[in-house]
Amino acid sequence: MDQYVIKGGNPLVGEVEIGGAKNAALAILAAAIMTDETVLIENLPDVRDINVLLEAMQKIGAFVERKERHTVKINGSQIGDFSVDYEYIKRIRASYYLLGALLGKYKKAKVPLPGGCNIGSRPIDQHLKGFRALGADVKIEYGFIVANAEKLRGSHIYLDVVSVGATINIMMAAAMADGNTVIENAAKEPHVVDVANFLNSMGANIKGAGTDIIRIRGVERFHSTEYSIIPDQIEAGTFMFAAAATRGDVTVKNVIPKHLEAATSKLLEIGCEIEELDDAVRVVCAKGLKCTNVKTLPYPGFPTDMQPQITVALALAKGSSIVTESIFENRFKYVDELARMGANIKVEGNTAIIEGVERYTGAQVSSPDLRAGAALVIAGLAADGITIVDDIHYIERGYERFDEKLRSLGAEIEKVSDERAIQKFRLRVG
Repeated sequence: MDQYVIKGGNPLVGEVEIGGAKNAALAILAAAIMTDETVLIENLPDVRDINVLLEAMQKIGAFVERKERHTVKINGSQIGDFSVDYEYIKRIRASYYLLGALLGKYKKAKVPLPGGCNIGSRPIDQHLKGFRALGADVKIEYGFIVANAEKLRGSHIYLDVVSVGATINIMMAAAMADGNTVIENAAKEPHVVDVANFLNSMGANIKGAGTDIIRIRGVERFHSTEYSIIPDQIEAGTFMFAAAATRGDVTVKNVIPKHLEAATSKLLEIGCEIEELDDAVRVVCAKGLKCTNVKTLPYPGFPTDMQPQITVALALAKGSSIVTESIFENRFKYVDELARMGANIKVEGNTAIIEGVERYTGAQVSSPDLRAGAALVIAGLAADGITIVDDIHYIERGYERFDEKLRSLGAEIEKVSDERAIQKFRLRVG
């Protein structure tokens, strides 16, 4: 089993290039099969979730050609199987986007119930509510979501809770329904806007993405397009909080600063200096960190996917901080691992009460999920001594060349697969 072995204590310094947004890319790849013409997608992150989805699409008959590492050609004209029965697809949350895409184009779909990180309850009831409102018959049978419709018809849909996945899935299906659809209480995240822009580039008629009311006029067919995915705000935020935790000076490049405002405002509060450029943000942490309070919220609030990263930084800040998780109830599972490194954090329900400590000390810890795994790596980079992070397959679901990018900033980190490699690393770093 692969691990990261880290010698902490070096401030991260330099520039890092941010890749395409995983969460946007997964939905855009699924939507690409909704046309019979060829689609070219650029700025695709080369991470495990993306590769699993591409393989699943090939299994049902889509033509997929990886032109280069971050560019793919897709043609969905030969899809003949509307049942996605591929073992690995169950492991990723975004498998459900194939449901909206297949239902929208073919009016039938059968997709396994989604997996993903165990960070709490993520029901799909709002997805199913939306599909039914559009006229589909939807059942859950033998671990699959099965949807069929003679015809999809536009509808007025009010989401009971803000859901990124449901907003995108309903938007895809409604884009090829007869008539007009209105989605109220829609999610406003940047990747919702990116998926809408992609669909529009294929000929969809979607307005209002990025607001809480999205209006869709259905069209009969989509056409070919070339599209570049937006930068990944969560990857960018991860490196920004790594700069803070290690007292570093890092410029994250290829970003949209507007998407990072929730993170930059908190970094300013805890004592970092921020410099915004057209497509880059520089984070400098020259002094000790200060405490603050954080509550995760739907966009434009502070992202739940950046909660573990800021918690790692706040556990090194002077004073008491409170982090409230309002999205997922199991998002603090990493706190026990962080305590092994010396953090002083008490979790009560959906709130973490943090008393800052001067330093972390290296330990062997395990990644409970994607973002928590990245946060534990940040803790290792800030710690005295050697840290070993297990279960890094979670991290590789959403971060491309994570260890390489960190090494380019001066981190001492290696991906290893056995005890001998760990011992060699210990000897090399002293």
